Amino acid sequence: MKKILPIFSYIFHPIFIPVQASFFYFLFHITEYKIEQIATFLLQIAIVTILIPMALFLVLRYTERVDSIMIANLDQRKIPLVFQSFLIILLLRKSITLEQFPELHFFFLGALFSTLFALGLLFIKTKASLHMLGISALTVFIFGMNIHLQLGNIYLVPIMLLMNGFVASSRLVMHAHTPNELMIGLFVGSIPQLAFLFLWL
Repeated sequence: MKKILPIFSYIFHPIFIPVQASFFYFLFHITEYKIEQIATFLLQIAIVTILIPMALFLVLRYTERVDSIMIANLDQRKIPLVFQSFLIILLLRKSITLEQFPELHFFFLGALFSTLFALGLLFIKTKASLHMLGISALTVFIFGMNIHLQLGNIYLVPIMLLMNGFVASSRLVMHAHTPNELMIGLFVGSIPQLAFLFLWL
């Protein structure tokens, strides 16, 4: 089991959460968009939230500002989180507008607040698990979409809660976080999503 658990740290790496949230959004609205529109949008989100951050990581790695893709060091996390905040703001202003994608807009807005909170915690020498931040935010979003659209899918949310457990366990097995850091990540990821949930439910 110890060999399997780390897989969840990579599947639900924070860098993939925006694309996963966008995928679920379109999955729930599959009849409202053409496949070509969905593919184009997901590609755009992937470029902005995966490829560009990966390019930044390579630059930081080359200049020895970070030592691994998990970025365990507190000081090393500051530049990626600042950069991620600007990318989310760019998406909110240019692509994921309130008029076009209301639920997804609020998800990314919540993600922005979570990112800024995680960044702020670094200045008081406190580390939040970004993996737990991401998976908990995604879980609340899926829960909200399930209620909002009255899908009645009784399996999806429990599966996501199970994924939260797997991700938390994987971080512990990999000695990447303490239980306190996992709890902080859980709260920092879920509370902004819950707060914005009441604006679009």
